Amino acid sequence: MSKLLRTLRPALPSLRPAVLTRPISSSPFRLAGGVAPDPWPLPLSPDTISREKYAPERLSDDPESWNMPQPLDRTGEDEATMRARLVYQARKRGCLEGDLLLATYAKENLPGMGMEEMKAFDKMLDEPDWDIFYWSVEKKEPPPRWKGSALLEALKQHAKNEGKVVRMMPGLSDQPPARE
Repeated sequence: MSKLLRTLRPALPSLRPAVLTRPISSSPFRLAGGVAPDPWPLPLSPDTISREKYAPERLSDDPESWNMPQPLDRTGEDEATMRARLVYQARKRGCLEGDLLLATYAKENLPGMGMEEMKAFDKMLDEPDWDIFYWSVEKKEPPPRWKGSALLEALKQHAKNEGKVVRMMPGLSDQPPARE
């Protein structure tokens, strides 16, 4: 083993400068005629975005024209199934503020809602999370379809929390039974 090291030792110093001086750079490599494009560009780097085939389409300023996914068709869903689904959907929204607001509202009001009120609540849950939150705390103007609706007014009243109740995320088993 030591004989092998003695044989390689003279070669190691000559290899070391070549290894240490090799440039490590993310800039495009240079050719004789100029700069060549990066052969492996990152997906959202300026080089890729500038190419026509990768350029993202500009969304219009009108949210109504956006191609949003359509909610599932739930025709034929019975009242108990709908109530259980709405309890879950009110809790699992994606933003904690919206989750807390909608889950506590559902805990207090969903058992007393009729089928039409639950359908309206279901349509409300199809809206983006932050929009519902901002409409309910009156930081953003609701669209005409929700402006002045009884559901949104009740949600605004719930968000004001005039009784200064300490609200916590209700458990799934904390839901009172549905009215008959």
